[in-house]
Amino acid sequence: MHVNAYAAPASGQPLAPITIERRDVGPHDVLIEIEYAGICHSDIHTVNGDWGPQPFPVVPGHEIVGTVTEVGPDVTRHQVGDRVGVGCMVNSCGECANCRNGDEQYCLDGMVPTYAGTDRDGTTTQGGYSSHVVVDADYVLSVPDGIDSAAAAPLLCAGITTYAPLRRWGAGPGKKVAIVGLGGLGHLAVKIAHALGAEVTVLSQSLKKQEDGLRLGAEEYYATSDPATFEQLAGRFDLIVNTVSASIELDAYLGLLAVDGTLVNVGAPAEPLSVHVMSLIGARRSFAGSMIGGIALTQEMLDFCADHGIGAEIEIIAADQVNEAYERVLASDVRYRFVIDTGTLG
Repeated sequence: MHVNAYAAPASGQPLAPITIERRDVGPHDVLIEIEYAGICHSDIHTVNGDWGPQPFPVVPGHEIVGTVTEVGPDVTRHQVGDRVGVGCMVNSCGECANCRNGDEQYCLDGMVPTYAGTDRDGTTTQGGYSSHVVVDADYVLSVPDGIDSAAAAPLLCAGITTYAPLRRWGAGPGKKVAIVGLGGLGHLAVKIAHALGAEVTVLSQSLKKQEDGLRLGAEEYYATSDPATFEQLAGRFDLIVNTVSASIELDAYLGLLAVDGTLVNVGAPAEPLSVHVMSLIGARRSFAGSMIGGIALTQEMLDFCADHGIGAEIEIIAADQVNEAYERVLASDVRYRFVIDTGTLG
């Protein structure tokens, strides 16, 4: 079927309307009429060529919420009329050790990204800035009642990206957790860590979003531009989740960890980060990375967010505002996530 979409025609070029072809619904596929698609900073990195050559034209979007309109004969998990979501991946080998363990995002054969990837049938995947998408049923999530559809869309990337390390490294009652950055990822990290029962602190460049941070669930908020912050908070935290994609002085942040504390990067800066090993050795600290989560964990995250009334703080835009939205994301002029109303695609 042919569907309306917005695509980047070439690296660094503005997105424009396009018609793309979706594959026929196979025995194990689900056809989704997309209602909302979140704008992730990864979308911008991809279409700008920051992460290497891409198979243009590229339709971005891996924060997708919509309604099932057709299912293949072998599909049992979803039915026509269900509200569903699609995140950052639409396939994996399903057979390697990581896939069998529920870590499809770390598929040893390479997971298939929702856009700009090569699917198992050899076609190039195209994302959620479109009216419809066909996805293997195993990679389609159920969106539970209790979350607004538009506010749920960013959970499919930003939500699971922050939930995964918070769960993996034990954020909960009695744990002191710091979130570096209060943006699209950081604001959800604060909400989720607070709901998990942790004592949450925001570490941000300035105090301009302090009121928001405290409203979203943080107990404390500090400016990292103030050197006194690093003296005052030395050795305090059990876990620090760094959500920013800019370069940071790792040794300074590692110094904020308690013995056995962990600093986890979910932001992906383009340039390498350096660390003095003594920053780790001195207090048995760890520096780690984390990328989204498997399908089962993503469903757990959606259910958790529904149970706790967690959704993204969003600004809904029409499809023809996407290029302006990209500029505003780059200028940090959004609180905290743009979501495209794909009903405006025509």
